[in-house]
Amino acid sequence: MPYPITELNGVDREMADALKTAGIRTTAKLLDAAKTAKARKKLAAKTKIDPKKILNLVTLADRMRVPGVGDEYAGLLHAAGVETVMELKYRNPAKLAKAMAAANSKRKLVRVLPSDKAIGRWIEHAKKLPLKITY
Repeated sequence: MPYPITELNGVDREMADALKTAGIRTTAKLLDAAKTAKARKKLAAKTKIDPKKILNLVTLADRMRVPGVGDEYAGLLHAAGVETVMELKYRNPAKLAKAMAAANSKRKLVRVLPSDKAIGRWIEHAKKLPLKITY
């Protein structure tokens, strides 16, 4: 499910305006425009956004493709060591739940942790999603 680019954590007004000028208004458009390292470099030059920040936004948008994973849970997945959908599909639900709980206790990223069942569903959905980004 595509989200407005302004819903990505870390996108300020200036960055959103630069991305919109480049024709990127949604997470789906961001993934299409920055799916390869070469494309991310080109987008960074066009928008004057740091290439590392572009990569962070792309991986965040990638995690948000999983049904039930919005910006906050995508951030929590990142804190637990999951960068992409590709990585998520190989995770053990119980171990990931523990890692997410530990990351949340340190950083206080979400008010309510996802259930083990929800994490299991995310992993199953991730297995069905096509790859969108390459390194």
